[in-house]
Amino acid sequence: MITIKDVAQRAGVSITTVSYVLNGKGSISEATRQAVLAAAEELNYHPNAHARHLKRRRTRTIGVFVGALGGLFYEEILDGIHTTILQTDYELIICPETRAPSRILTNRQVDAAIIFDVKIPSDLLASLAWKRFPIVTLDRGLEAACVFPVLIDNARGTRAVFHHLYDQGATSLVFVAGSPDSFDNAERRETFLREAERHGLAVRCCQGYFTEASGYEVAQEIIASRDLPEAVFCANDQMAIGFLHAMGEHGLRAPQDIALVGFDDIPVARYLQPPLTTVRVSRPDWGARAVTRLIDFLEHEAPFPAERIPVRFIARQSSHIESPRVPRSYHESQ
Repeated sequence: MITIKDVAQRAGVSITTVSYVLNGKGSISEATRQAVLAAAEELNYHPNAHARHLKRRRTRTIGVFVGALGGLFYEEILDGIHTTILQTDYELIICPETRAPSRILTNRQVDAAIIFDVKIPSDLLASLAWKRFPIVTLDRGLEAACVFPVLIDNARGTRAVFHHLYDQGATSLVFVAGSPDSFDNAERRETFLREAERHGLAVRCCQGYFTEASGYEVAQEIIASRDLPEAVFCANDQMAIGFLHAMGEHGLRAPQDIALVGFDDIPVARYLQPPLTTVRVSRPDWGARAVTRLIDFLEHEAPFPAERIPVRFIARQSSHIESPRVPRSYHESQ
């Protein structure tokens, strides 16, 4: 393995001089600097980031570990993180899902981590976190020292969905679940079923996977059963879009045949026919708040209580049921 000593010998300078050049320190002549850089390039030498981290203690880099890079949902969260980072002197590294937990995470090669990858074990995160390596989780409510959950207020959004449908007289309800390992899906499912039970209703649950295709397949199964519900709540908008497409193929309309509600308020939701009732989550704000609080903790050890990202219920045409009951709850419309 090529070492800094090899670079020094090739350039004809001391190890200290090589270190100064590679780290941008010291008063080094331009000729010497170029000689060192040329030697490092010829030998394909790259400094060991972890060793430098241990020596300096700080990298001024935030690592974001996500389960996927595709899709608008992740893109908007990352955009909020990136926009906020640009206003600081920190740098950002994005690490998508790998077969094993990233070495960047397990070796603590960044100053702090933001986690949105359910495949990373919670016990690993709890063992890694400490005051010089705080961790924010966007995908679980982990209770551990220096692990700070920043989560969506799923319960509030879901309660608003249930009462929107119930207040209009809907009693035959279906919940289309997202990925089984999703924290957000679990909270939405539990809240919806709990509210239904409180009002003496049973809910049929169908398994989706947060994808448009899974929403489409669930709708096909429900329609084939000839037992149509009055209303369907999909755990995200993408599944609701797939459900709506399947309804259209069978000549069914929302809300006349089935009232339909999603969650997230992705940009296309308002442009569907009919426009989709949903729960708005500001994903850029979610990402921005997570990284802002994380940097505040790094710089000042500012208190970092667990918090929920506000949501807003958006009532649109897809869920307007005829002959509603007297309203029992407040709704916001757009």
